[in-house]
Amino acid sequence: MNEEPPKVGLGTAVYDDDGEKLGTIRGFDEDGFFVTTREGVDALSIEHERAGHEFGEAELMWRCSECGELGDLQESFPEECPNCGVEKEAIYYWTED
Repeated sequence: MNEEPPKVGLGTAVYDDDGEKLGTIRGFDEDGFFVTTREGVDALSIEHERAGHEFGEAELMWRCSECGELGDLQESFPEECPNCGVEKEAIYYWTED
């Protein structure tokens, strides 16, 4: 049986063998993908970024898994890292204090 593997991308939900949701994909690297298990991760949105922050709150940013470059998250991830040029799939959500 030649089934194609499912296509995954940023924000794709990940489930265990019993169908329980583990989290959502937040980034990729050469070993696979990063999953966030944080409840309410949807609250860390562009609106959250622009809402201002109280002491101790984090800002939602993007980070490159290749070179470590950080950037402000605008409407979406950049199409490639502006520092090293790696594709969008190597960029993931990052929270910065």
